[in-house]
Amino acid sequence: MEDLTPLTNLQQIADPAKRKPKMSERQPLLLQSDASDYEGNRSGNDLIRPPVRSSPPDSTLVNVHSEDSIAVHAAAAGGDDEDEQSSQTGEENSKSIYNPTHHRTLEHPTSNFDTLVHLLKGNIGTGILAMPEAFKNAGLYVGLFGTLIMGAICTHCMHMLVNCSHELCRRLQQPALDFPEVAFCSFETGPLGLRRYSHLARRVVTTFLFITQIGFCCVYFLFVALNIKDVMDHYFKMDVRIYLLLMLLPMVLLNLVRNLKYLTPVSLIAAVLTVAGLAISFSYMLHDLPDTHTVKPVATWATLPLYFGTAIYAFEGIGVVLPLENNMRTPEDFGGRTGVLNTGMVIVACLYTSVGFFGYLKYGEAVKGSITLNLPQGDFLSQLVRISMAVAIFLSYTLQFYVPVNMVEPFVRSHFDTTRAKDLAATVLRTVLVTFTFILAAVIPNLGSIISLVGAVSSSALALIAPPIIEIITYYNVGYGRYNWMLWKDFLILIFGLCGFVFGTWASLAQILNPSID
Repeated sequence: MEDLTPLTNLQQIADPAKRKPKMSERQPLLLQSDASDYEGNRSGNDLIRPPVRSSPPDSTLVNVHSEDSIAVHAAAAGGDDEDEQSSQTGEENSKSIYNPTHHRTLEHPTSNFDTLVHLLKGNIGTGILAMPEAFKNAGLYVGLFGTLIMGAICTHCMHMLVNCSHELCRRLQQPALDFPEVAFCSFETGPLGLRRYSHLARRVVTTFLFITQIGFCCVYFLFVALNIKDVMDHYFKMDVRIYLLLMLLPMVLLNLVRNLKYLTPVSLIAAVLTVAGLAISFSYMLHDLPDTHTVKPVATWATLPLYFGTAIYAFEGIGVVLPLENNMRTPEDFGGRTGVLNTGMVIVACLYTSVGFFGYLKYGEAVKGSITLNLPQGDFLSQLVRISMAVAIFLSYTLQFYVPVNMVEPFVRSHFDTTRAKDLAATVLRTVLVTFTFILAAVIPNLGSIISLVGAVSSSALALIAPPIIEIITYYNVGYGRYNWMLWKDFLILIFGLCGFVFGTWASLAQILNPSID
Protein backbone atom coordinates (compact mmCIF):
# COMPACT_ATOMS: atom_id res chain seq x y z
CA MET A 1 0.00 0.00 0.00
CA GLU A 2 1.27 3.14 -0.70
CA ASP A 3 0.62 6.60 0.55
CA LEU A 4 0.85 8.87 -2.46
CA THR A 5 -0.82 11.80 -0.82
CA PRO A 6 1.22 14.65 0.62
CA LEU A 7 -0.63 16.46 3.40
CA THR A 8 -0.76 20.17 2.57
CA ASN A 9 -1.53 22.36 5.55
CA LEU A 10 -3.66 25.27 4.44
CA GLN A 11 -5.60 26.39 7.50
CA GLN A 12 -4.33 29.41 9.44
CA ILE A 13 -5.65 30.42 12.80
CA ALA A 14 -5.11 33.18 15.33
CA ASP A 15 -3.72 32.73 18.81
CA PRO A 16 -5.72 30.98 21.50
CA ALA A 17 -6.65 32.89 24.59
CA LYS A 18 -3.93 33.63 27.03
CA ARG A 19 -5.74 32.43 30.13
CA LYS A 20 -7.04 28.85 30.25
CA PRO A 21 -9.98 27.60 32.32
CA LYS A 22 -9.80 24.51 34.48
CA MET A 23 -9.80 21.10 32.81
CA SER A 24 -12.17 18.34 33.76
CA GLU A 25 -12.56 14.70 32.68
CA ARG A 26 -15.63 15.44 30.54
CA GLN A 27 -14.55 18.84 29.26
CA PRO A 28 -10.96 18.39 28.03
CA LEU A 29 -9.10 21.33 26.59
CA LEU A 30 -6.40 20.92 23.99
CA LEU A 31 -2.98 22.40 24.59
CA GLN A 32 -3.41 22.21 28.38
CA SER A 33 -0.51 19.87 28.83
CA ASP A 34 2.06 21.51 26.58
CA ALA A 35 1.10 24.81 25.09
CA SER A 36 4.58 25.49 23.86
CA ASP A 37 4.17 23.19 20.86
CA TYR A 38 1.47 25.41 19.46
CA GLU A 39 1.75 28.84 21.04
CA GLY A 40 5.51 29.42 20.96
CA ASN A 41 6.09 33.02 21.92
CA ARG A 42 2.58 34.14 21.06
CA SER A 43 0.61 36.58 23.19
CA GLY A 44 -2.60 38.55 23.09
CA ASN A 45 -6.29 37.83 23.31
CA ASP A 46 -7.16 37.48 19.63
CA LEU A 47 -10.35 35.64 18.86
CA ILE A 48 -10.26 32.51 16.72
CA ARG A 49 -10.76 33.37 13.09
CA PRO A 50 -12.57 31.12 10.60
CA PRO A 51 -10.29 28.77 8.67
CA VAL A 52 -8.74 30.11 5.50
CA ARG A 53 -8.45 27.82 2.50
CA SER A 54 -6.68 28.27 -0.78
CA SER A 55 -6.54 26.23 -3.94
CA PRO A 56 -4.28 23.18 -3.65
CA PRO A 57 -1.86 21.98 -6.34
CA ASP A 58 -3.64 20.06 -9.05
CA SER A 59 -2.28 16.68 -8.04
CA THR A 60 -2.46 17.01 -4.28
CA LEU A 61 -5.07 16.03 -1.79
CA VAL A 62 -5.77 18.68 0.76
CA ASN A 63 -5.38 18.34 4.48
CA VAL A 64 -7.78 21.09 5.45
CA HIS A 65 -6.34 21.24 8.92
CA SER A 66 -2.95 22.32 10.19
CA GLU A 67 -1.20 21.64 13.45
CA ASP A 68 -1.62 25.22 14.60
CA SER A 69 -5.34 25.07 13.97
CA ILE A 70 -5.99 22.60 16.78
CA ALA A 71 -6.87 25.38 19.21
CA VAL A 72 -8.99 25.77 22.29
CA HIS A 73 -12.65 26.26 21.37
CA ALA A 74 -14.07 25.57 24.79
CA ALA A 75 -13.42 28.92 26.50
CA ALA A 76 -11.92 32.38 26.04
CA ALA A 77 -9.98 34.60 28.40
CA GLY A 78 -11.74 36.55 31.14
CA GLY A 79 -15.07 36.10 32.89
CA ASP A 80 -16.01 34.74 36.28
CA ASP A 81 -16.93 31.18 37.23
CA GLU A 82 -20.59 31.58 36.25
CA ASP A 83 -19.70 32.92 32.80
CA GLU A 84 -17.25 30.07 32.34
CA GLN A 85 -19.84 27.45 33.31
CA SER A 86 -22.41 29.04 30.98
CA SER A 87 -19.88 29.08 28.16
CA GLN A 88 -19.11 25.40 28.62
CA THR A 89 -22.81 24.49 28.68
CA GLY A 90 -23.44 26.39 25.46
CA GLU A 91 -20.45 24.75 23.86
CA GLU A 92 -21.63 21.24 24.77
CA ASN A 93 -24.99 21.97 23.15
CA SER A 94 -23.31 23.23 19.99
CA LYS A 95 -21.01 20.21 19.83
CA SER A 96 -23.95 17.84 19.95
CA ILE A 97 -25.20 19.20 16.63
CA TYR A 98 -21.83 20.08 15.06
CA ASN A 99 -21.24 18.30 11.74
CA PRO A 100 -17.60 18.66 10.64
CA THR A 101 -18.40 17.86 7.00
CA HIS A 102 -20.58 20.98 6.80
CA HIS A 103 -17.68 23.23 7.80
CA ARG A 104 -15.14 22.21 5.17
CA THR A 105 -14.48 24.81 2.50
CA LEU A 106 -12.59 23.36 -0.48
CA GLU A 107 -12.13 25.07 -3.81
CA HIS A 108 -11.48 21.79 -5.64
CA PRO A 109 -13.24 18.94 -3.83
CA THR A 110 -13.09 15.47 -5.34
CA SER A 111 -16.04 13.45 -6.57
CA ASN A 112 -16.80 9.91 -5.41
CA PHE A 113 -15.21 8.46 -8.54
CA ASP A 114 -12.08 10.61 -8.18
CA THR A 115 -11.75 9.49 -4.57
CA LEU A 116 -12.16 5.84 -5.59
CA VAL A 117 -9.39 6.22 -8.19
CA HIS A 118 -7.08 7.85 -5.64
CA LEU A 119 -7.86 5.08 -3.14
CA LEU A 120 -7.01 2.38 -5.66
CA LYS A 121 -3.86 4.21 -6.70
CA GLY A 122 -2.82 4.60 -3.07
CA ASN A 123 -3.19 0.87 -2.36
CA ILE A 124 -1.97 -0.77 -5.56
CA GLY A 125 1.77 -0.67 -6.13
CA THR A 126 4.77 -2.95 -5.78
CA GLY A 127 2.96 -4.88 -3.03
CA ILE A 128 0.59 -6.53 -5.47
CA LEU A 129 3.53 -7.92 -7.47
CA ALA A 130 4.94 -9.48 -4.29
CA MET A 131 1.74 -11.34 -3.36
CA PRO A 132 2.72 -14.64 -5.10
CA GLU A 133 5.77 -14.88 -2.83
CA ALA A 134 3.52 -14.09 0.12
CA PHE A 135 1.33 -17.06 -0.87
CA LYS A 136 4.45 -19.21 -1.03
CA ASN A 137 5.20 -18.32 2.58
CA ALA A 138 1.62 -19.08 3.65
CA GLY A 139 0.50 -21.90 1.38
CA LEU A 140 -2.10 -21.70 -1.37
CA TYR A 141 -5.27 -21.93 0.74
CA VAL A 142 -3.94 -20.19 3.84
CA GLY A 143 -2.88 -17.35 1.59
CA LEU A 144 -6.25 -17.33 -0.16
CA PHE A 145 -8.39 -17.01 2.95
CA GLY A 146 -5.76 -15.16 4.97
CA THR A 147 -5.52 -12.37 2.39
CA LEU A 148 -9.28 -11.89 2.35
CA ILE A 149 -9.38 -11.81 6.16
CA MET A 150 -6.44 -9.41 6.27
CA GLY A 151 -8.20 -7.14 3.82
CA ALA A 152 -11.36 -7.16 5.94
CA ILE A 153 -9.43 -6.30 9.12
CA CYS A 154 -7.45 -3.51 7.46
CA THR A 155 -10.62 -2.05 5.96
CA HIS A 156 -12.33 -2.13 9.35
CA CYS A 157 -9.34 -0.32 10.88
CA MET A 158 -9.68 2.36 8.22
CA HIS A 159 -13.33 2.80 9.20
CA MET A 160 -12.26 3.00 12.84
CA LEU A 161 -9.85 5.82 12.06
CA VAL A 162 -12.45 7.77 10.08
CA ASN A 163 -15.06 7.34 12.83
CA CYS A 164 -12.62 8.49 15.50
CA SER A 165 -11.75 11.50 13.37
CA HIS A 166 -15.44 12.42 13.10
CA GLU A 167 -16.01 11.97 16.84
CA LEU A 168 -13.01 14.16 17.71
CA CYS A 169 -14.00 16.77 15.12
CA ARG A 170 -17.45 17.03 16.69
CA ARG A 171 -15.98 17.13 20.16
CA LEU A 172 -13.52 19.90 19.31
CA GLN A 173 -15.59 21.61 16.60
CA GLN A 174 -12.90 21.16 13.97
CA PRO A 175 -13.70 20.56 10.27
CA ALA A 176 -11.02 17.89 9.72
CA LEU A 177 -8.03 16.14 11.26
CA ASP A 178 -5.20 14.12 9.75
CA PHE A 179 -3.75 10.87 11.14
CA PRO A 180 -1.18 12.39 13.57
CA GLU A 181 -3.72 14.96 14.74
CA VAL A 182 -6.30 12.23 15.43
CA ALA A 183 -3.72 10.45 17.60
CA PHE A 184 -2.91 13.70 19.40
CA CYS A 185 -6.54 14.69 20.00
CA SER A 186 -7.57 11.23 21.18
CA PHE A 187 -4.97 11.30 23.94
CA GLU A 188 -5.56 14.98 24.73
CA THR A 189 -9.28 14.41 25.27
CA GLY A 190 -8.98 10.95 26.81
CA PRO A 191 -8.25 9.83 30.37
CA LEU A 192 -6.43 12.43 32.46
CA GLY A 193 -3.49 10.14 33.04
CA LEU A 194 -2.83 9.76 29.32
CA ARG A 195 -3.08 13.40 28.27
CA ARG A 196 0.58 14.01 29.03
CA TYR A 197 1.41 11.58 26.21
CA SER A 198 -0.63 13.35 23.51
CA HIS A 199 2.38 14.98 21.85
CA LEU A 200 4.28 11.69 22.03
CA ALA A 201 1.39 9.92 20.29
CA ARG A 202 1.47 12.41 17.44
CA ARG A 203 5.25 12.09 17.07
CA VAL A 204 5.06 8.29 17.06
CA VAL A 205 2.45 8.22 14.28
CA THR A 206 4.40 10.80 12.28
CA THR A 207 7.59 8.78 12.73
CA PHE A 208 5.99 5.56 11.50
CA LEU A 209 4.50 7.41 8.53
CA PHE A 210 8.00 8.64 7.71
CA ILE A 211 9.52 5.15 8.11
CA THR A 212 6.79 3.64 5.94
CA GLN A 213 7.36 6.07 3.08
CA ILE A 214 11.15 5.72 3.26
CA GLY A 215 10.65 1.95 3.20
CA PHE A 216 8.46 2.28 0.11
CA CYS A 217 11.21 4.31 -1.56
CA CYS A 218 13.78 1.60 -0.78
CA VAL A 219 11.49 -1.04 -2.28
CA TYR A 220 10.97 1.11 -5.38
CA PHE A 221 14.71 1.64 -5.82
CA LEU A 222 15.44 -2.09 -5.62
CA PHE A 223 12.42 -3.07 -7.75
CA VAL A 224 13.59 -0.91 -10.66
CA ALA A 225 17.17 -2.16 -10.43
CA LEU A 226 16.16 -5.84 -10.32
CA ASN A 227 13.83 -5.57 -13.31
CA ILE A 228 16.43 -3.72 -15.39
CA LYS A 229 19.02 -6.31 -14.40
CA ASP A 230 16.68 -9.13 -15.40
CA VAL A 231 16.32 -7.59 -18.85
CA MET A 232 20.03 -6.89 -19.30
CA ASP A 233 21.07 -10.35 -18.06
CA HIS A 234 19.85 -11.65 -21.41
CA TYR A 235 22.79 -9.81 -22.98
CA PHE A 236 25.41 -9.44 -20.22
CA LYS A 237 25.47 -9.87 -16.46
CA MET A 238 26.25 -7.22 -13.83
CA ASP A 239 25.68 -7.00 -10.10
CA VAL A 240 22.40 -5.38 -9.08
CA ARG A 241 24.30 -2.77 -7.04
CA ILE A 242 25.78 -1.38 -10.25
CA TYR A 243 22.29 -0.74 -11.59
CA LEU A 244 21.38 0.90 -8.29
CA LEU A 245 24.40 3.18 -8.59
CA LEU A 246 23.53 4.08 -12.18
CA MET A 247 20.03 5.04 -11.06
CA LEU A 248 21.19 7.28 -8.22
CA LEU A 249 21.96 10.46 -10.18
CA PRO A 250 18.76 10.55 -12.30
CA MET A 251 16.74 9.70 -9.17
CA VAL A 252 18.29 12.62 -7.28
CA LEU A 253 17.66 15.03 -10.17
CA LEU A 254 14.03 13.93 -10.55
CA ASN A 255 13.37 14.41 -6.85
CA LEU A 256 14.64 17.98 -6.85
CA VAL A 257 11.26 18.92 -8.36
CA ARG A 258 9.39 20.50 -5.45
CA ASN A 259 5.96 21.17 -6.95
CA LEU A 260 3.68 18.19 -7.46
CA LYS A 261 1.83 20.12 -10.14
CA TYR A 262 4.71 19.49 -12.52
CA LEU A 263 4.66 15.78 -11.69
CA THR A 264 1.05 15.22 -12.77
CA PRO A 265 2.03 13.99 -16.27
CA VAL A 266 4.62 11.73 -14.66
CA SER A 267 1.97 10.22 -12.40
CA LEU A 268 -0.37 9.66 -15.34
CA ILE A 269 2.32 7.89 -17.37
CA ALA A 270 3.22 5.71 -14.39
CA ALA A 271 -0.44 4.72 -13.88
CA VAL A 272 -0.88 3.74 -17.53
CA LEU A 273 2.32 1.68 -17.55
CA THR A 274 1.35 -0.05 -14.30
CA VAL A 275 -2.08 -1.07 -15.60
CA ALA A 276 -0.58 -2.35 -18.86
CA GLY A 277 2.12 -4.28 -17.02
CA LEU A 278 -0.37 -5.92 -14.65
CA ALA A 279 -2.68 -6.91 -17.52
CA ILE A 280 0.13 -8.59 -19.47
CA SER A 281 1.47 -10.28 -16.34
CA PHE A 282 -2.00 -11.72 -15.71
CA SER A 283 -2.05 -13.18 -19.22
CA TYR A 284 1.21 -15.00 -18.49
CA MET A 285 0.00 -16.26 -15.10
CA LEU A 286 -3.27 -17.64 -16.45
CA HIS A 287 -1.63 -19.50 -19.34
CA ASP A 288 -1.25 -23.28 -18.80
CA LEU A 289 -2.01 -23.29 -15.09
CA PRO A 290 -0.94 -26.50 -13.30
CA ASP A 291 -3.13 -28.41 -10.85
CA THR A 292 -3.50 -27.09 -7.33
CA HIS A 293 -1.85 -30.20 -5.84
CA THR A 294 1.49 -29.09 -7.34
CA VAL A 295 1.91 -26.42 -4.63
CA LYS A 296 1.67 -26.48 -0.83
CA PRO A 297 -1.84 -25.87 0.55
CA VAL A 298 -0.36 -24.88 3.92
CA ALA A 299 3.17 -23.65 4.56
CA THR A 300 5.25 -24.04 7.72
CA TRP A 301 4.81 -21.90 10.83
CA ALA A 302 8.31 -20.50 10.32
CA THR A 303 7.38 -18.68 7.11
CA LEU A 304 3.92 -17.43 8.13
CA PRO A 305 5.33 -14.21 9.68
CA LEU A 306 6.92 -13.41 6.31
CA TYR A 307 3.49 -13.76 4.72
CA PHE A 308 2.04 -11.38 7.29
CA GLY A 309 4.68 -8.73 6.57
CA THR A 310 4.17 -8.86 2.82
CA ALA A 311 0.38 -8.90 3.05
CA ILE A 312 0.15 -5.99 5.47
CA TYR A 313 2.66 -4.07 3.33
CA ALA A 314 0.34 -4.50 0.37
CA PHE A 315 -2.81 -3.49 2.28
CA GLU A 316 -1.34 -0.58 4.22
CA GLY A 317 -3.20 2.32 2.61
CA ILE A 318 -4.47 3.79 5.85
CA GLY A 319 -2.28 6.87 5.42
CA VAL A 320 -4.36 8.11 2.48
CA VAL A 321 -7.78 7.49 4.03
CA LEU A 322 -8.26 10.71 6.01
CA PRO A 323 -6.86 13.05 3.32
CA LEU A 324 -9.20 11.44 0.79
CA GLU A 325 -12.26 11.70 3.05
CA ASN A 326 -11.37 15.27 4.05
CA ASN A 327 -11.20 16.35 0.42
CA MET A 328 -14.49 14.81 -0.81
CA ARG A 329 -17.42 16.82 -2.10
CA THR A 330 -19.79 14.35 -0.39
CA PRO A 331 -17.79 12.83 2.51
CA GLU A 332 -20.89 11.05 3.80
CA ASP A 333 -20.49 8.68 0.81
CA PHE A 334 -17.04 7.58 1.95
CA GLY A 335 -18.19 5.15 4.65
CA GLY A 336 -21.14 2.82 4.73
CA ARG A 337 -21.58 -0.70 3.38
CA THR A 338 -21.55 0.43 -0.25
CA GLY A 339 -19.40 3.52 0.28
CA VAL A 340 -16.24 4.50 -1.54
CA LEU A 341 -13.95 2.91 1.06
CA ASN A 342 -15.60 -0.52 1.02
CA THR A 343 -15.92 -0.51 -2.77
CA GLY A 344 -12.27 0.35 -3.28
CA MET A 345 -10.94 -2.10 -0.71
CA VAL A 346 -13.04 -4.97 -2.11
CA ILE A 347 -11.45 -4.33 -5.50
CA VAL A 348 -7.99 -4.16 -3.92
CA ALA A 349 -8.51 -7.37 -1.92
CA CYS A 350 -9.74 -9.25 -5.00
CA LEU A 351 -6.76 -8.07 -7.07
CA TYR A 352 -4.25 -9.02 -4.37
CA THR A 353 -5.85 -12.42 -3.84
CA SER A 354 -6.00 -13.16 -7.57
CA VAL A 355 -2.40 -12.18 -8.27
CA GLY A 356 -1.14 -14.10 -5.24
CA PHE A 357 -3.21 -17.23 -5.93
CA PHE A 358 -2.55 -17.59 -9.64
CA GLY A 359 1.05 -16.35 -9.42
CA TYR A 360 1.98 -18.95 -6.82
CA LEU A 361 0.00 -21.67 -8.60
CA LYS A 362 1.79 -20.88 -11.86
CA TYR A 363 5.39 -20.65 -10.65
CA GLY A 364 5.26 -22.62 -7.40
CA GLU A 365 8.30 -22.56 -5.13
CA ALA A 366 10.33 -20.77 -7.81
CA VAL A 367 8.27 -17.59 -7.42
CA LYS A 368 10.35 -14.45 -6.76
CA GLY A 369 9.94 -11.19 -4.88
CA SER A 370 8.17 -9.65 -7.87
CA ILE A 371 6.07 -11.66 -10.27
CA THR A 372 7.61 -9.76 -13.19
CA LEU A 373 10.93 -11.48 -12.43
CA ASN A 374 9.31 -14.87 -13.16
CA LEU A 375 8.15 -14.00 -16.66
CA PRO A 376 10.00 -15.74 -19.55
CA GLN A 377 13.35 -14.01 -19.98
CA GLY A 378 13.74 -14.42 -23.72
CA ASP A 379 10.21 -13.36 -24.63
CA PHE A 380 9.88 -9.85 -26.10
CA LEU A 381 6.54 -9.13 -24.45
CA SER A 382 7.78 -10.15 -21.01
CA GLN A 383 10.85 -7.95 -21.45
CA LEU A 384 8.54 -5.10 -22.37
CA VAL A 385 6.54 -5.71 -19.17
CA ARG A 386 9.69 -5.53 -17.05
CA ILE A 387 10.81 -2.31 -18.70
CA SER A 388 7.39 -0.68 -18.47
CA MET A 389 6.96 -1.63 -14.80
CA ALA A 390 10.50 -0.44 -14.02
CA VAL A 391 9.79 2.93 -15.66
CA ALA A 392 6.43 3.20 -13.90
CA ILE A 393 7.90 2.52 -10.45
CA PHE A 394 10.87 4.81 -11.18
CA LEU A 395 8.48 7.67 -11.93
CA SER A 396 6.29 6.81 -8.94
CA TYR A 397 9.27 7.06 -6.59
CA THR A 398 8.97 10.85 -6.67
CA LEU A 399 5.39 10.75 -5.41
CA GLN A 400 6.33 8.40 -2.57
CA PHE A 401 9.35 10.54 -1.72
CA TYR A 402 7.27 13.73 -1.58
CA VAL A 403 5.62 12.68 1.69
CA PRO A 404 8.68 12.05 3.94
CA VAL A 405 10.67 14.97 2.56
CA ASN A 406 7.83 17.36 3.33
CA MET A 407 7.75 16.09 6.90
CA VAL A 408 11.40 17.02 7.43
CA GLU A 409 11.97 19.96 5.08
CA PRO A 410 10.09 22.64 7.11
CA PHE A 411 12.17 21.76 10.17
CA VAL A 412 15.42 22.03 8.20
CA ARG A 413 14.41 25.32 6.57
CA SER A 414 13.60 26.85 9.96
CA HIS A 415 17.29 26.74 10.89
CA PHE A 416 18.30 29.16 8.11
CA ASP A 417 17.57 32.84 7.61
CA THR A 418 17.93 33.71 3.93
CA THR A 419 15.86 32.27 1.11
CA ARG A 420 18.97 31.12 -0.71
CA ALA A 421 20.22 29.25 2.34
CA LYS A 422 16.82 27.65 2.89
CA ASP A 423 16.65 26.44 -0.74
CA LEU A 424 20.19 25.10 -0.58
CA ALA A 425 19.45 23.24 2.65
CA ALA A 426 16.30 21.75 1.10
CA THR A 427 18.29 20.57 -1.93
CA VAL A 428 20.93 18.96 0.29
CA LEU A 429 18.19 17.28 2.35
CA ARG A 430 16.56 15.77 -0.73
CA THR A 431 19.89 14.52 -2.01
CA VAL A 432 20.76 12.96 1.35
CA LEU A 433 17.40 11.21 1.71
CA VAL A 434 17.50 9.76 -1.82
CA THR A 435 21.06 8.58 -1.20
CA PHE A 436 19.94 7.04 2.09
CA THR A 437 17.27 4.95 0.35
CA PHE A 438 19.89 3.92 -2.23
CA ILE A 439 22.24 2.75 0.54
CA LEU A 440 19.51 0.72 2.24
CA ALA A 441 18.55 -0.93 -1.05
CA ALA A 442 22.21 -1.71 -1.81
CA VAL A 443 22.84 -3.19 1.64
CA ILE A 444 19.74 -5.44 1.48
CA PRO A 445 19.32 -6.42 -2.20
CA ASN A 446 16.51 -8.87 -1.36
CA LEU A 447 13.20 -7.46 -2.53
CA GLY A 448 10.97 -9.89 -0.67
CA SER A 449 12.83 -9.40 2.62
CA ILE A 450 12.62 -5.59 2.44
CA ILE A 451 8.91 -5.67 1.62
CA SER A 452 8.21 -8.05 4.50
CA LEU A 453 10.31 -5.99 6.93
CA VAL A 454 8.68 -2.68 6.01
CA GLY A 455 5.25 -4.27 6.31
CA ALA A 456 5.93 -5.92 9.66
CA VAL A 457 7.53 -2.86 11.28
CA SER A 458 5.75 0.24 10.07
CA SER A 459 2.69 -0.91 8.13
CA SER A 460 1.42 -3.10 10.97
CA ALA A 461 1.95 -0.24 13.45
CA LEU A 462 -0.13 2.17 11.37
CA ALA A 463 -2.78 -0.22 10.04
CA LEU A 464 -3.38 -2.63 12.94
CA ILE A 465 -1.91 -1.21 16.16
CA ALA A 466 -2.62 2.53 16.10
CA PRO A 467 -6.35 2.43 15.11
CA PRO A 468 -7.56 0.22 18.01
CA ILE A 469 -5.51 2.22 20.53
CA ILE A 470 -6.95 5.47 19.18
CA GLU A 471 -10.50 4.09 19.27
CA ILE A 472 -10.17 2.81 22.84
CA ILE A 473 -8.95 6.20 24.07
CA THR A 474 -11.36 8.25 21.93
CA TYR A 475 -14.46 6.48 23.25
CA TYR A 476 -13.24 6.28 26.85
CA ASN A 477 -15.73 8.98 27.92
CA VAL A 478 -18.44 7.84 25.50
CA GLY A 479 -18.62 4.11 26.16
CA TYR A 480 -17.80 0.94 24.26
CA GLY A 481 -21.29 -0.34 23.52
CA ARG A 482 -23.23 -3.24 24.95
CA TYR A 483 -21.04 -5.70 26.86
CA ASN A 484 -18.08 -3.47 25.91
CA TRP A 485 -17.97 -5.21 22.52
CA MET A 486 -15.91 -2.41 20.98
CA LEU A 487 -13.25 -2.76 23.66
CA TRP A 488 -12.96 -6.55 23.21
CA LYS A 489 -12.83 -6.19 19.44
CA ASP A 490 -10.08 -3.57 19.66
CA PHE A 491 -8.06 -5.72 22.02
CA LEU A 492 -8.22 -8.66 19.60
CA ILE A 493 -7.07 -6.51 16.66
CA LEU A 494 -4.33 -4.98 18.82
CA ILE A 495 -3.02 -8.40 19.88
CA PHE A 496 -3.11 -9.58 16.26
CA GLY A 497 -1.16 -6.51 15.13
CA LEU A 498 1.41 -6.80 17.94
CA CYS A 499 2.01 -10.49 17.18
CA GLY A 500 2.47 -9.68 13.51
CA PHE A 501 4.78 -6.81 14.38
CA VAL A 502 7.03 -8.91 16.63
CA PHE A 503 7.13 -12.20 14.72
CA GLY A 504 7.07 -10.56 11.28
CA THR A 505 10.00 -8.32 12.14
CA TRP A 506 11.92 -11.22 13.64
CA ALA A 507 11.36 -13.48 10.63
CA SER A 508 12.23 -10.70 8.13
CA LEU A 509 15.45 -9.81 9.94
CA ALA A 510 16.37 -13.49 10.16
CA GLN A 511 15.88 -13.88 6.41
CA ILE A 512 17.96 -10.75 5.70
CA LEU A 513 20.81 -11.85 7.98
CA ASN A 514 20.67 -15.46 6.80
CA PRO A 515 19.29 -15.62 3.24
CA SER A 516 19.80 -19.40 3.12
CA ILE A 517 16.66 -19.90 5.25
CA ASP A 518 14.60 -18.85 2.24
